[in-house]
Amino acid sequence: MKFDELNKDNFLFFAIQHYDNPAASTQDEFDEDMNRFKYVKRWLKKYHETGEMNSHLLLNHIIIIFNCWNDAAIPMLFYKIEPKYWDYLKSFIVYLHRLPEFPHTPLHDIRPDVGVMGVLKGI
Repeated sequence: MKFDELNKDNFLFFAIQHYDNPAASTQDEFDEDMNRFKYVKRWLKKYHETGEMNSHLLLNHIIIIFNCWNDAAIPMLFYKIEPKYWDYLKSFIVYLHRLPEFPHTPLHDIRPDVGVMGVLKGI
């Protein structure tokens, strides 16, 4: 199956196809890893609304997502996270050196958030 664009009909199949967690052996463990997208969204929303960020916890969730889905994590994160939080999300991706250099995508046009980058540099 070719994935030109993630949508509600193909997201789960894409996630299953790219899931790579040798430690996970059950559906519950897969579901637990999938829930991390929800946690990332929740923490980014909280930062957007209050300016408060638990950067270590958020970074941990994003790292685990990358560990489970490798490069497929990027389109999955940007599908699951609302566009108004993309600059925050890109800041974490840049901090982790996970931004693909090629090919140039719309992701490259998103500017990392200065506030988030400052917090991450302090870690």
